Amino acid sequence: MADPVFTPMMPRMPKLPKISLKGPVIFIVVAAIAVILFLSTSFIIVDQTENAVITTFGKYTKTLGAGLHYKLPFGIQKAFLVQTKVIQSESFGFRTLKAGKVTQYSDKTFPDESTMLTGDLNIVDVQWIIQYKIVDPKAWLFDVADRNNTIRDISQSVLSRLVGDRTILGVIGPDRQTIQDKAVVLMNQIFSKYGLGIQITQVQLQNIVPPTGVQAAFEDVNKAIQDMNRLINEGREAYNMEIPKAKGQADQTLEIAQGYATERVNMAKGDVARFVSVLDEYRKAPDVTRKRLYFEMINQVFAGEKDVELIDKNFSNFLPLKNLSTTPSTTKETAQ
Repeated sequence: MADPVFTPMMPRMPKLPKISLKGPVIFIVVAAIAVILFLSTSFIIVDQTENAVITTFGKYTKTLGAGLHYKLPFGIQKAFLVQTKVIQSESFGFRTLKAGKVTQYSDKTFPDESTMLTGDLNIVDVQWIIQYKIVDPKAWLFDVADRNNTIRDISQSVLSRLVGDRTILGVIGPDRQTIQDKAVVLMNQIFSKYGLGIQITQVQLQNIVPPTGVQAAFEDVNKAIQDMNRLINEGREAYNMEIPKAKGQADQTLEIAQGYATERVNMAKGDVARFVSVLDEYRKAPDVTRKRLYFEMINQVFAGEKDVELIDKNFSNFLPLKNLSTTPSTTKETAQ
């Protein structure tokens, strides 16, 4: 008799309790999901650096500032956040790999962006940066399709025009600041005309170098220009030192001359006053005045002399008995 086939017994699975979802439970779940969707699609938070552009079924409705705002839910209204308080930048001729305290730049060059022709038909390599901010969020989102390329193309066109109006020495040297200032004005005019919704805040030229083949010669020219400016500054410094000194000396000489002139005028006026007073006295008594003047003159002439004997030309006052043995005295002859 054949052995019976052994059939293992499978364990029985426990019966799961039947869950019956009744109408109220389903309604509560659906309502909760609807509330969550409503809340998540009805409110937006706008940061201090942003504006929110609201569209209704794809059409512009309004622009909102910072804060918590309500909008129609379930995609009826959509919000597009635009950074309007942040300065953004575009670089030309170079790329920044990592910004920070020690900025790292890419070794790759971009000659199609930086190579330009100057007004004197020289080639120059110009690297620059533009900085801008969004001032019209609606125009920024909807008026121009390819915003980034539009900004770059217009910026290159403006700078190429400004460089092309100047000589290479002007671009490298004194016209640098003028190019930056005029670039800001021209770019803003064009962007405003196109309705891009941005404002250029700064254009900053970085490296401006001539082509590699003639770079050494231009460096010599730059050194010569720097030496010239240094000598001019030294000359101005010497001028500023000497001119005030010379002016001071001139003013001092003028003051001395004016003092001397005032003194001589006053002396002359005094002499005139004395002469006038003497003339008045002379008119009153000519003989007396004449003798007085004569005696005053004699006193002044012989004021410092000693043992003076006065005789007239006819010796009428000479006494024969004069003692000639005494010490000779000085004799003066006067005309009466």
